[in-house]
Amino acid sequence: MLGFLKKPVVVTVEINMNLVALTVMGLISRLWGLSYPRAVVFDEVYYGQFVSLYMKRIFFVDDSGPPLGHMLLALGGYLGGFDGNFLWNRIGAEYGMNVPVWSLRLLPALAGALCVPLAYQILVELQFSHCAALGAALLILLENSLITQSRFMLLESILIFFILLAVLSYLKFYNLQRHRSFSGSWWFWLLLTGVACSCAVGVKYMGLFTYMLLLATAGLHFWHMIGDQHLSNVSLMCHFLARGLALIIIPVAMYLSFFYVHLALLYRSGPHDQIMTSAFQASLEGGLARITQGQPLEVAYGSQITLRNVLGKPMQCWLHSHTNTYPIRYENGRGSSHQQQVTCYPFKDVNNWWIVKDPGMQQLVVSNPPRPVRHGHIVQLVHGITTRYLNTHDVAAPLSPHSQEVSCYIDYNISMPAQNLWRVEIVNRESDTDVWKTILSEVRFVHVNTSAVLKLSGASLPEWGYRQLEVVGEKLSKGYHQSMVWNVEEHRYGKSQEQKEREVELHSPTQMDISKNLSFMAKFTELQWKILTLKNEDTEHKYSSSALDWITMDTNIAYWLHPTSGAQIHLLGNVVTWASANVAALVYVFLSLWYLIRRRRKIYDIPKDVWQLWVSAGGICVGGWAVNYLPFFLMEKTLFLYHYLPALTFQILLIPIVLQHLGDHLCRSLLLKSMFSALIVAWFSSVYLVYRTFSPVTYGEPSLSAAELKDLRWKDSWNILLQKQ
Repeated sequence: MLGFLKKPVVVTVEINMNLVALTVMGLISRLWGLSYPRAVVFDEVYYGQFVSLYMKRIFFVDDSGPPLGHMLLALGGYLGGFDGNFLWNRIGAEYGMNVPVWSLRLLPALAGALCVPLAYQILVELQFSHCAALGAALLILLENSLITQSRFMLLESILIFFILLAVLSYLKFYNLQRHRSFSGSWWFWLLLTGVACSCAVGVKYMGLFTYMLLLATAGLHFWHMIGDQHLSNVSLMCHFLARGLALIIIPVAMYLSFFYVHLALLYRSGPHDQIMTSAFQASLEGGLARITQGQPLEVAYGSQITLRNVLGKPMQCWLHSHTNTYPIRYENGRGSSHQQQVTCYPFKDVNNWWIVKDPGMQQLVVSNPPRPVRHGHIVQLVHGITTRYLNTHDVAAPLSPHSQEVSCYIDYNISMPAQNLWRVEIVNRESDTDVWKTILSEVRFVHVNTSAVLKLSGASLPEWGYRQLEVVGEKLSKGYHQSMVWNVEEHRYGKSQEQKEREVELHSPTQMDISKNLSFMAKFTELQWKILTLKNEDTEHKYSSSALDWITMDTNIAYWLHPTSGAQIHLLGNVVTWASANVAALVYVFLSLWYLIRRRRKIYDIPKDVWQLWVSAGGICVGGWAVNYLPFFLMEKTLFLYHYLPALTFQILLIPIVLQHLGDHLCRSLLLKSMFSALIVAWFSSVYLVYRTFSPVTYGEPSLSAAELKDLRWKDSWNILLQKQ
């Protein structure tokens, strides 16, 4: 039984020294002097604010994309013990001693370093030589723009890491498909593909482009499997379900989990609350939650309420009135009703309170038991402080003459009767008997006499209206628009019938003891919609550029400038690499078209397996470049050079692929092969020399003189900063 002890236990380990060396060089190039400069560099001023909010658990919305990238940056701050106390107000601001600069920049730098061995492995999995794979990795290693972008608290290097990891995982999975389907390693790489795709999308929506490319590739490969007569129907179904689980279901679940963690971490009220609905705000600790906790859920006759417009544009505001009236005549000569003004006011105020009244009764208090208001009920809205009724009539609104004026009715004893009946329509109702609920219900108020809908026009009234926002009765529109929708934000059951007592009641807080919370899916849906639809005002940036400028690198970005010396950091690429990538893409397209035309004529210049390898490599590299670059021509947003880096990475991978193909299949003689090899050595030497030449503005040191900086301005369009003497 103990015979196995007679022989020693031997463990054999294979170590790819190429991978080890490339990983070490990648780490050195990205981690060396990582804390320098100890000042805010370019978009660190933007992402740093979010890191501070994470540290303080304060809710925010970033319209640039999902939260995973921000959370990874915040993780670096957490590991370094950052307390979030730093004012990210300008580029170049010196970091305080409490800011762990090295830790905050660590994860982007690690991601950038690991892209080097990933590039090597991708070409190996594409069945190209180790020499070509080594060339791809070294080109990534010596690419100045990728080094610069990965050494700071920015997201592109993390995005590129997950993109390359997804591509590598899928290639490994596909190569295992032929011999080891449903094995442990087969499942591992398939699942990792889905996880990496989800992480790429979770960092920036640009990751969606590569995800779609891999889904299309997987679909094409599965289509070929369907034609394989050796696979049974059951086996095909298992393959289909496995891919659906790994490439669709798991990524979706992970994407949701990013938001779940994001919302769990950011549970405190903050400056971004105002763009969210009242229900969302009430779910956060502090802020609106302190005001709305425990309010009565069901709106009843006699309820005292504030009505917030759901649109929130151009700013959040509440239905408001005050004692001032519309001017008898406007500047253009049009007449008004001279009734009491009704506006939408962007601040909390006692004049925002309204009382829901039953038209058939005089009382302005809630009965016992309360009588809830339901969808379709007719109500009157009484302004709490002035006790005048919300009214509209066939008089043109002050700034929107095609709509009706909305006012609070004053009886001037003239031929203009009150028209103050409104039908409550709950937009998000589940049935026609739904009760009008605080915060949760989104309602429209339809005027009974004219069928006009109470609407925020968004126009700002003149001085006589205190620059408050115009509210109108929209006569023509029958569709749904958020400007027509309101929700009850603050709510109490009225108890005082006398006006003086009621005014005291309206000034008192509504805080009670019970809280209401939204479900995760409701919060996720709202936050996701805000991220997709919220757009900051597009302003021209000094370093913004067009997508056409990127290919030839006719633009650059100054990231940092030392206040006294000539030291500076720029986002500038390796000119030789960028030009070579463009040439490689053109050569690939030209050769592919040439081969296709020749193959159509039954002339086969290269063997079938080489052709398939050529096509598959182009699908990944050229396809990856196209899907990560061409969509920017359709985007209406401010663009910067760093947006091109994911596409550039794919294009760089194509360079050694084209070089190996030219050397193996177009250089037929020994002399040509020798000359071609010599040219490659010379070309790669120039790549290294350009890397070294621009390394001072890649790493920010050593500082250069004005003359040396001028020498680096290889293109007139580059903005190299010169210190004033």
